[in-house]
Amino acid sequence: MAAPNKLACYSDPTDHYSHRVRLVLAEKGVSAEIIDVAPGRCPPNLAEVNPYGSVPTLVDRDLALYESTVVMEYLDERYPHPPLLPVYPVARANSRLLIHRIQRDWCKLVDLILDSRSKEPARVQARKELRESLTGVSPLFADKPFFLSEELSLVDCCLLPILWRLPLLGIELPKPAKPLLDYMERQFAREGFKASLSGAERDMR
Repeated sequence: MAAPNKLACYSDPTDHYSHRVRLVLAEKGVSAEIIDVAPGRCPPNLAEVNPYGSVPTLVDRDLALYESTVVMEYLDERYPHPPLLPVYPVARANSRLLIHRIQRDWCKLVDLILDSRSKEPARVQARKELRESLTGVSPLFADKPFFLSEELSLVDCCLLPILWRLPLLGIELPKPAKPLLDYMERQFAREGFKASLSGAERDMR
C-alpha cells in the first residue's frame, strides 16, 4: 500500500493507458511512487485495492482508483493547476467526447496490434486503418498548438502515448501528415512528457 499522504501509481512501463496517468502526474508536477507491474502480473498489494488487478491503479491514502480516464479526471480535480480540462461545461463535454473517440477509434486498433494473440492479417489491417485515420485528422493540428486547444488537455494526454508508440506499432506517417508530425515533435520535447517516460518507453524510440 502507499505510504500515508503519498500517492502510489501501479503502472505497466510499456502500457499506453498507464503512460497517460504518468503524463498527467508529470505535467502537474505531482510526486508519486510509480510501482512497475509486469504485464499479466498482479502483485498482492494491487489485488488488495483493485478487484480486477488492472493497471493503471492510483492509491491516494484510503482511496484506490482504476480505469485510466477516471484516474486522470481525479488527478485534474485533486491537483487543479494547471487545469487539463476546460472550465465551461460545453467545452468539458467536448473534451470528454474526444477522449471517448480516441478510445473507440484508435485505442482499440493499438490494442489489437500489440496483442500477441492477434492474427497477422488483422494486425496489418489495423495498422492501415490507424495510419490512414491519423493522416486524415492531421489538418486539425495545423491551427492550434495542442489537439483542438490552446492549452494542453487530457485529450493530449490520451493521444500522445499512442503517437509515441507508432514505431513500435510499425506505423510511419506520410509527409501529408506534417501538422501532426510537427505536433508530435513539439509535445515530445516538453519536459513533462520526457519526465513521464519509463525506461522501456524511452527505448521505443
